[in-house]
Amino acid sequence: MISGMMRAVVLRSPHEELLVEEIPVPVPHPGEVLVKVAGCGVCHTDLHVIKGEVAFPTPCVLGHEISGTVVEVPPGTDAPPVGSRVVGAFIMPCGTCRFCARGRDDLCERFFAMNRLKGTLYDGTTRLRRSDGDPLWMYSMAGLAEYCVIPATAVFPLPDGLPLVESAVYGCSILTAFGAVRHAGDVRVGETVAVVAVGGVGLNVVQVAHALGASRIIAIDVRDDALRTATELGATDVVNAGQEDAVTAVRDLTGGEGVDVVFEALGRPQTFEQAFELVRDGGRMVAIGIAAGQATAAIGITRLVRRSIRVSGSYGGRTRADMPEILRMAGEGVIRAERMVTQRVPLGRAADAYQALDGGAIVGRAVVTPDA
Repeated sequence: MISGMMRAVVLRSPHEELLVEEIPVPVPHPGEVLVKVAGCGVCHTDLHVIKGEVAFPTPCVLGHEISGTVVEVPPGTDAPPVGSRVVGAFIMPCGTCRFCARGRDDLCERFFAMNRLKGTLYDGTTRLRRSDGDPLWMYSMAGLAEYCVIPATAVFPLPDGLPLVESAVYGCSILTAFGAVRHAGDVRVGETVAVVAVGGVGLNVVQVAHALGASRIIAIDVRDDALRTATELGATDVVNAGQEDAVTAVRDLTGGEGVDVVFEALGRPQTFEQAFELVRDGGRMVAIGIAAGQATAAIGITRLVRRSIRVSGSYGGRTRADMPEILRMAGEGVIRAERMVTQRVPLGRAADAYQALDGGAIVGRAVVTPDA
């Protein structure tokens, strides 16, 4: 059993600075594993919690996109053995609720009711505590730490040859993109795609859509550096929405029709409404970006109905089915996490990384590395 103390990045309350604290190493229960964290992705969803835009109990430890090495597996737990290099998925399915039974891990009732609303695992308790015994709530596996506990349903072996630290982003950024493209968007070979906002998730939508055979991928953003990266990942066309009207530009590129599938990856009313206008008649729009608070968007009801446009949300992939497929594709070089990771940040500077993310200073994904 691993014992002693570890460093963890703690959010004491919304709007406060992230601080590194020394807390006891968590102990996994049966059905869980303890992982020594190698990398934890810096995700905008964490930033929503930090800024109080998404409700979550505090004090807490954030970080929901990790890679690392298994260091403890309780007896009777079906999981990769000690010493395995693994990736942890941010949606940690309970495996037993009605949605998990249907293969819809992305809608796991216990994950949303207990982890996302209460910050606990599925026995109703957190694995993290301060030295005085006070609880620290867990956002997914609470990966902004040196060690984390993850339900075995969300832990997957990393194929040989893939870099350990950068592979953290398979667990959220790429899983989210894969779920949106494969399931909600149902992108078929030869279809045309537009991606509104090519940040950490949007760039992976480009990468996954390219891997799954989209014939034309139009990346839309206000930053030229992000658009250049999108081109490297498979975008065939780019539109700087800060310099030209994106709707007009996309219509011009597609002969006035619009695209088969558009993905909105920012979560702002303006970009949501813009994305709807990019869809061709009979096409699909997939919303991925989490919005601040109770934000809403207005779209034309009559056009939605008359032109048979489908609008759907996609929070993430279907963990138990999609993660093995993603990692298989990664092992074959079809999808690569290292193309996305542009910065490594030591655990003590995690707060700086989220400030940089909030200021738009990160292209692709930054990864916090506890050992740095």
